[in-house]
Amino acid sequence: MAAVGSFTLFLVALLVLMATRTPVGVALSMVTVAGIAVFVSPGALSQLASSAFALSSNFILVVVPMFILMGELLAATGIGAALFRAAELWFRRLPGALAIATVWACAGFGSVCGSSPVTASTIGAMAVPQMMKRGYKSTLALGATAAGGTLGILIPPSISMIVYGVITDTSIGHLFMAGIVPGLMLATLMSVTIVVIALRYPSWAPPVREEVTRAEKWRSLFAILPVIVLTVIVLGSIYSGAATPTEAGAVGAAGALAIALFMRRLTVPVLWTSLQKTIRTTAMFLLLLTGGVFSSYLLARLGIPQAVSDFMTGLPLPPWAIMVIINLTLLVLGTFMDAGSMVVIVIPIFLKTIISLGYDPVWFGIVVVIQSEIAAISPPVGFNLFVLKSVVPNVNLNDVSNGAMIFVIPMLVAITILTIFPEIALFLPRMLLSK
Repeated sequence: MAAVGSFTLFLVALLVLMATRTPVGVALSMVTVAGIAVFVSPGALSQLASSAFALSSNFILVVVPMFILMGELLAATGIGAALFRAAELWFRRLPGALAIATVWACAGFGSVCGSSPVTASTIGAMAVPQMMKRGYKSTLALGATAAGGTLGILIPPSISMIVYGVITDTSIGHLFMAGIVPGLMLATLMSVTIVVIALRYPSWAPPVREEVTRAEKWRSLFAILPVIVLTVIVLGSIYSGAATPTEAGAVGAAGALAIALFMRRLTVPVLWTSLQKTIRTTAMFLLLLTGGVFSSYLLARLGIPQAVSDFMTGLPLPPWAIMVIINLTLLVLGTFMDAGSMVVIVIPIFLKTIISLGYDPVWFGIVVVIQSEIAAISPPVGFNLFVLKSVVPNVNLNDVSNGAMIFVIPMLVAITILTIFPEIALFLPRMLLSK
């Protein structure tokens, strides 16, 4: 009970600081320092300096600015418009074709960008006005874009997977491989949801009347060939063992730079802006990760992960029922915590329970990323909602929220399918291990 009381006090103090708009990484560090001084000993504070140095000198983190820079450079090339155009041409016979095209354009851009907000803003700024112009209901147009943008952290490369991998000491290469099939599965489930909505409410998604030739379709694929090639090179090099995730990140950033040069979109202002955004995002990421490592140390010293594991594994319930409880907890936390905060605060607590129940940490990482996707579109703090509100003029935040919540259903279905058939996520990593 002492551990539970300490954790409750830790969480309350953290939420109070977050409510004052203190950056999450700073809030975590402040609460951890106070917690160690009060509940452990002031002498133990020296361990935080060692932890921060070990984290900052971790070579795997070099991959973070590489993948961020890759996404920022490609966002500046206008490749998002080409992805949307290709998806629109190939899916236009389906009900809700433009919304489906938006989801798959997000999936395509997510394969070269590890950020959910960047994916949502890049595709949304162009796709939402197109859908509204064609008579789509704003709820569907905005919801499909907000939800589709979350695929940027499920389809590798993924910044969220890197956070999970560092916090839990799980192979990032295996996490990347594990996210491919679930990412495509979730994009398909979102598309099915759009088809159902378009058939049930035809006025929400008027059909596209223009005819398109086969030549136009193939030309649209040629326009996105650079993205396809870059995705194959980055993920293929990891899968084949030719490169580590860090090395693949460097290849991806160099490839994005080459694509921008080839497309004549790389100007000095574009490069400068991309570098600035990369530095800011990387700094935020490292600050959050440092706070997460600090809090993990405090929680471990207080015995909270062990206490939670003992309590949950001692429940007279089958493992799948305990997983339902964990998922419901993550679902609730996602409504008032951003995705990154949820991962660094909560996952170290549940990881020991997951392992004790016999679940694979790689599989759980994919479940956590999908939960992070739900958090990204859950009001009142879902970041993708505010991103779309800022990049699409004259839209109502309620429309964005209401539309996004429709797509929580396929995300929950995806988690259910992965729980019943974990091999969907695990067969590619296991093939990688067998090489």
